[in-house]
Amino acid sequence: MIGIICALKIEVDGLKALMEAPETTQKAGLEFFSGKIFDKDVVLLECGVGKVNAAVGTQIMIDLFKPDVIINSGIAGSLSKNLTIGDIVVSSDCVEHDFNCTALDEPRGQLWFTNEKRIDIPADKETSAKLAECCQGLGSHVLVGRIATGDVFIVYRRQREAIAMEFDALCCEMEGGAVGHVCYMNKVPFAILRSISDDFKFNKPENYDEFKELAADRAIKAMKMFIRMD
Repeated sequence: MIGIICALKIEVDGLKALMEAPETTQKAGLEFFSGKIFDKDVVLLECGVGKVNAAVGTQIMIDLFKPDVIINSGIAGSLSKNLTIGDIVVSSDCVEHDFNCTALDEPRGQLWFTNEKRIDIPADKETSAKLAECCQGLGSHVLVGRIATGDVFIVYRRQREAIAMEFDALCCEMEGGAVGHVCYMNKVPFAILRSISDDFKFNKPENYDEFKELAADRAIKAMKMFIRMD
C-alpha cells in the first residue's frame, strides 16, 4: 500500500477523485481515505499544516494501514536561485531547521532520539529516484536534494538565505521533516515531493495564494505518475 500525506485539501482532492469506492476512517479528528487508484492500494490523508499535525497523521497511518511506503506531497518555498514557481524538489533527505539546542552547544537542527542524535533523516533512495523519474515529463525543472522543515512560514529572502546556508537545503516547508521523522522511527520507507509555490525572493501572502494551485497541480500530476508505475 502507498500512503500519501498532504497538508492541504487541494492537494488531496485531486487524487481522491481517482480513487475507486474510497473508504473513510476517522481518527484524532483526521480522515483517511483508502481504496484503489490505477489498481494500486492507496491511503490518502490531509494532515493539516505543521509538524505536529503531520507527525500525528503519519503515526496513525502507519498503525492503521501499515503502508509499504509513505510519500509527503505538496508545495514549498524555494531556497535556491535555481528553483522557481512550478519547479519540483524530491528529497534525498530532510532536516528540521527550527530544532534548536544551540544553547547546549549542539548544532542547530540536530534531533535527539532516545538512542542517537542526528541532523539529517535519509529518504528512501529507490522511492526518491522513482519520484524524480515521474517528474521528468511534466515540463518542470526537477532537483533531488535536502528539504528543510519548520513550524514557520518563510517569507523574507534573508530567512531563506540563512536556512539554505546552514543546511544546504533546496526548499522549505512545514510538514515533510515530521513525516520523515516518524517514518524513520518506525522504519517505514518515505520520500518527499514538493512543487515550488514561492520563489527565492520576498513573497507576499497573495503570491502564495496565486501560485499554490499551480504548484499543487504539478505535485498531483507527479503523484499520479508515481502510482501508475509503482
